[in-house]
Amino acid sequence: MKVDLFDFELPPERIALRPAVPRDAARMLVLDGDSTSDRIVRDLPLCLRAGDMLVFNDTRVIPAQLDGRRGDAAIGATLHKREGPRRWRAFVRNGRRLCGGDAITFGGGVVAHALDRAEDGSWALEFAGDEPVELLLGRAGRMPLPPYIAARRTPDERDADDYQTMFANEPGAVAAPTAALHFTPELMTALAKAGVEQATLTLHVGAGTFLPVKGDDTVEHRMHAEWGRIDPATAERLNAVRDRGGRIVAVGTTSLRLLESAASEDGRIQPFEGDTAIFITPGYRFRGVDGLMTNFHLPRSTLFMLVSALMGLDRMQAAYAHAIANEYRFYSYGDSSLLLP
Repeated sequence: MKVDLFDFELPPERIALRPAVPRDAARMLVLDGDSTSDRIVRDLPLCLRAGDMLVFNDTRVIPAQLDGRRGDAAIGATLHKREGPRRWRAFVRNGRRLCGGDAITFGGGVVAHALDRAEDGSWALEFAGDEPVELLLGRAGRMPLPPYIAARRTPDERDADDYQTMFANEPGAVAAPTAALHFTPELMTALAKAGVEQATLTLHVGAGTFLPVKGDDTVEHRMHAEWGRIDPATAERLNAVRDRGGRIVAVGTTSLRLLESAASEDGRIQPFEGDTAIFITPGYRFRGVDGLMTNFHLPRSTLFMLVSALMGLDRMQAAYAHAIANEYRFYSYGDSSLLLP
């Protein structure tokens, strides 16, 4: 499909620079079949059925943005995928100044060696020393806010909490599964009372989620791979929900993409551990999910293509026009939508 079909005009003032307080006070646009309604996230128990299951991503964002030097050259690195115990693939600013074997010195005495450059321009970095890389990143790294926020304000201490979900448990993401930022313990209690179940999986979100689609046609785009896991017990619970007539509602496109990667042709969720580079565009047949809760996405992005595949392109263009006209807040710290085809 032509990429320009997924374009729309977004006024810059609609981009949220801080999350709603409290988190579950964010607005929520509900598309349920043919109906459209304006709600808030706290209304979610009223929008689902007893027996439905929400599926959350329990990845934890690491301080993956690093500033350093190679000799007299300033080098910036954004880690996006772990390739080994001490090896990470990274997008590098000023990467033209690097050669294989070069040492980059970051803050806190942290040193990494540039190993090889991939076709997409990313570098493999190997961190020196014996300390766990997580400790090194804690000294030298900072929270990798999305570029459309970081370009408009300086990241600060609030972001260390704001950009982490209440489910964050497994370190490894370089971007938050932002749909789950809206959840609070109080909302989870209300959902449980309403008979809505919950499950977690892990998908370590990579910085590739922010990369633009550069070609004119979707077939030209290559997704970056991300590592995920669904354990056998979770797969069994998910299948039991479907067997009882409940719906599987993914919280976030990351959860959805892993569920679809793990689903067999007959819709059964299989245990999964490994990389996925699934790219979902209109015409895709969904097998693993029955709905999605997600924030509002960038024009021409792979994520807007995904929600258009779920609900229909015309439906989503109309929904986004409604959201813009009614001053919904967009992107990672913005408002939410509940999509039930």
